[in-house]
Amino acid sequence: MNQPLAYIHPQAKIARNVVIEPFSTIHPNVEIGSGTWIGSNVTIMEGARIGKNCRIFPGAVISAIPQDLKYNDEDTTVVIGDNVTIRECVTINRGTTDRMKTVIGDNCLIMAYSHVAHDCIVGNNCIFSNNTTLAGHVNIGDNVVLAGMVAVHQFASVGNHAFVTGGSLVRKDVPPYVKAAREPLSYVGINSVGLRRRGFTTEKIREIQNIYRILFQKNYNNTQAIDIIEAEMEATPERDEIVQFIKDSHRGIMKGYFKSN
Repeated sequence: MNQPLAYIHPQAKIARNVVIEPFSTIHPNVEIGSGTWIGSNVTIMEGARIGKNCRIFPGAVISAIPQDLKYNDEDTTVVIGDNVTIRECVTINRGTTDRMKTVIGDNCLIMAYSHVAHDCIVGNNCIFSNNTTLAGHVNIGDNVVLAGMVAVHQFASVGNHAFVTGGSLVRKDVPPYVKAAREPLSYVGINSVGLRRRGFTTEKIREIQNIYRILFQKNYNNTQAIDIIEAEMEATPERDEIVQFIKDSHRGIMKGYFKSN
């Protein structure tokens, strides 16, 4: 390790080939996996569990206590997967008694000045652009892209492979595979570019489009649309995932398509 001017608590568990740059602080009850690089002026506080081959840039604060008045010094954690890049001045708070942990999956990129609040669960291969903010108890699926300055309301969910455009306010749940934009946040199509990049066939993309046409463009309410989708569309993993996401939504899903003026 290279830490001539860093402070590392003797109870921290750090793999031998971790690099820690000067002026960083590692608190007790921290675990850092092999191959991880910690830039200068990073603060990693109690309860952090950081995987292998991560890169944490200057100014980041990982596993600070929640910004939640109900928090009462419970023994909670932040769990960060492997190959995660956390850019400058990102803040990730540890959990509360609701989930006891905040989780970031593998292969994520969290860009500068983003914030992940307590009890958030973030999947694998996600990208959060600069100044993205997640309130507490948010669920983010796999392969989700949140563009710059997106703000996600507490307890909201964003499904797998969704793309949310910059500056959006996510007050309702965003189903899988879609692009979301405008104010209020609305369906503007499926994330076809992202799906093609991840190997989805043209036929599979067309199937997903047809499901969302029924849901968002045929003037049905959600219950009617789900009944039609289940009756008329062949059962596939993607169809079932979309239907189950909508059935499980507690906040309700975002608005359907509309033409802007």
